[in-house]
Amino acid sequence: MIDQAKVRVLLLESIHPDAVSRLETEGFQVESLRNALDETELLERIPGVHLLGIRSKTQVSAKVLDAADSLVAIGAFCIGTDQIELSAASRAGIAVFNAPFSNTRSVVELALAEIIAITRRLTEKNELMHAGVWDKAANGSHEVRGRRLGIVGYGNIGTQLSVLAENLGMHVSFFDTADKLALGNAQRCSSLDELLATTDVVTLHVDGRPGNAGFFGAEQFARMRPGAIFLNLSRGIVVDHLALRDALVNGHLSGAAVDVFPTEPKGRGDEFVSELRGLPNVILTPHIGGSTEEAQADIGDFVANKLAHFVREGNTTLSVNLPSVALPAQPEMSRTVHVHVNMPGVLAQVNSILAEHQVNVEGQLLSTRGEYGYLITDISGEYSADVLDKLRGMSQTVRLRVLS
Repeated sequence: MIDQAKVRVLLLESIHPDAVSRLETEGFQVESLRNALDETELLERIPGVHLLGIRSKTQVSAKVLDAADSLVAIGAFCIGTDQIELSAASRAGIAVFNAPFSNTRSVVELALAEIIAITRRLTEKNELMHAGVWDKAANGSHEVRGRRLGIVGYGNIGTQLSVLAENLGMHVSFFDTADKLALGNAQRCSSLDELLATTDVVTLHVDGRPGNAGFFGAEQFARMRPGAIFLNLSRGIVVDHLALRDALVNGHLSGAAVDVFPTEPKGRGDEFVSELRGLPNVILTPHIGGSTEEAQADIGDFVANKLAHFVREGNTTLSVNLPSVALPAQPEMSRTVHVHVNMPGVLAQVNSILAEHQVNVEGQLLSTRGEYGYLITDISGEYSADVLDKLRGMSQTVRLRVLS
């Protein structure tokens, strides 16, 4: 059982102060660092840490998780979780939580702003004005109304972008490998090639799973319409930036906006290196799609709440990797949380051990997901340490936590 006053929390990458305050309110000991940590640094820091909070730059590898002798949960204060070795976390019974909705609007607004800015050539006009050049010509400047937007990845961000783009008068096409319901008048494309050949603007909103590395390269840029615009606000590894540069320099694409990069600086002020620097028709932003004060505050509160409830109650609602279980806490009850390999008969075996030791079960909830099961049991009255030893000794047991 973890004493809440001794729960150590390590937050990286300038996570919002609201998260710090929320976790400190629980009595946890919180250390918040400005930058990401590389694997060597994280290996040094992780022993003794119960809760780890990261954003997109910190990579939580299986090696780090092996060294995490006290870790019970990881909070990804962002949408993506591909920077975490989820299978290794599950094997260790470590819950992972993220914020799948909190910064959606911020990303969508940035995408729309960039589409308008490039279509109207605002960045070029701005640069000329600062150089003292007055160029009022309309050449190459267009309205977004009537143009066709192609969305690759029709998830939370893609769908909201679809709706708002239609409100601006754009036509929308989308492609997703999963079967997704089209919103409004959006048209589903049967293939990526169909989308590329028929749209004026292509924007990527896919995840960073290893299979998506190099997903968009020279072949895909060549299939886009001449003069089209390209955006990537998803993950840096999915795009070949050399191929993108070639498509921009040779004039095949009229512009691009990129917010994510294969390799990103660890902290503010570090040098940014990219093949796309210096191109006048490219908007480069430092991975700020979700970096609005509103989004970061919402993310901080949302993920911190998930971590706090997990430590206090064991509830796993919206966990990325463990079965979702939420059992209301009952006062004056002891609660055990049993993470186990999903095999027939585990619940019967657990209850047999409890019955053998005359333990009174007041509440119990089990859920399974893939390879793993998650069981919360509320117990009234006293029980011996032998009960816990036998539960831990079960061949299917991954992790047993005693919460109260």
